[in-house]
Amino acid sequence: MDMIKALTLGAILSATLAMVIGSQGVSAGPLAIHMVHLAQAKFFWSWPIFLSGSGLAWGILLLQR
Repeated sequence: MDMIKALTLGAILSATLAMVIGSQGVSAGPLAIHMVHLAQAKFFWSWPIFLSGSGLAWGILLLQR
């Protein structure tokens, strides 16, 4: 259950940071922010931010036990 919560928090963090940084027109180097076209919606996404944010959230959730 903690991993599902961590993945949700990682997705929120990734979407928020990618939207702020990607809307400026930069890819932020190693963060690899790119525009994703899904159906008729466009949004910015970054896998490195998602994975590191999910890992960080999972670690924090484990520490709270």
